[in-house]
Amino acid sequence: MSRAIALAHHRNFSEYGCRIIQQTVQVVARLGFVGFPRRPDYLHASPVCANFSQAHTAKVGKGIETTDDLSAAIAVAEAIRQLQPRVFTLENVPRYQNSQSFSIILSALGLEGYSVTYSVVNMADFGLPQARRRLVLVASRGCRVALPSGTTPCGWYEAIAHLIPTMPNSHLLPKQQQALEKFLAGNAPTPLLIERVGGRTQSKYKPGHLPCNTILRSHFTDHKGCNRSKFADIWLPNGTVKSLSIQGAARLQGFPDRYEFSCEAATGGSIIGYSVPPSFATQLFMSVQSILQGAKV
Repeated sequence: MSRAIALAHHRNFSEYGCRIIQQTVQVVARLGFVGFPRRPDYLHASPVCANFSQAHTAKVGKGIETTDDLSAAIAVAEAIRQLQPRVFTLENVPRYQNSQSFSIILSALGLEGYSVTYSVVNMADFGLPQARRRLVLVASRGCRVALPSGTTPCGWYEAIAHLIPTMPNSHLLPKQQQALEKFLAGNAPTPLLIERVGGRTQSKYKPGHLPCNTILRSHFTDHKGCNRSKFADIWLPNGTVKSLSIQGAARLQGFPDRYEFSCEAATGGSIIGYSVPPSFATQLFMSVQSILQGAKV
């Protein structure tokens, strides 16, 4: 997966001269961050979150913080100490804030004199057409940086309406049909996004004016890690049923239409499910940049 992410990044950003180091943060820290600029304006970390996700912790014997989790946090803390960024941000699942790993990073920031703020935010409050709750931390030194202001909420249909005509035709599974009939029994017809998998803790369908459910890597792969050919369907009031495409899922995650993904659902879907929503990252990075530029004047 690391190789697939690196290839996707290279395919989309090589023209800008972006450099990719395909090693774990533990290895990079052990080597002393060779080639990294000291005192950069910005440093971001998204430690692996599998053991802290709600889906993982619900499984018996799963969700236990491991030595790998702790060593990754120690390496991130070492990056803060050695590189001394002006601004440091972190994104992870909400339960990460209760971990020893998070405490290690918080301790490093405190010892280095950073002003720290963090909270669990819903990405839908920042214009993402998806209800996605994430822990976001912002730390700074020498200037005051906070989360950007929220933006107008966006429904999933508005975000991908232009892509729907190009999506492949589909048909509803029995449980999807039941969900549709349940909705129509008390509501006027409207575009619905109906999951083919998941839906255990959230509604299986979402009307078009609402953000969709959280997009997860598991939506795109089965229990053996193989591709799912279909993971969600779109029902339109005229009876048309379309299969949500990788491009559509990417748009719901805040990727621009120009971003190129692997043709394999398991790979492209994993990149989407693991990613920090680009539309939120853009708001966060631009907010930080404007403050840093003001502080330099």
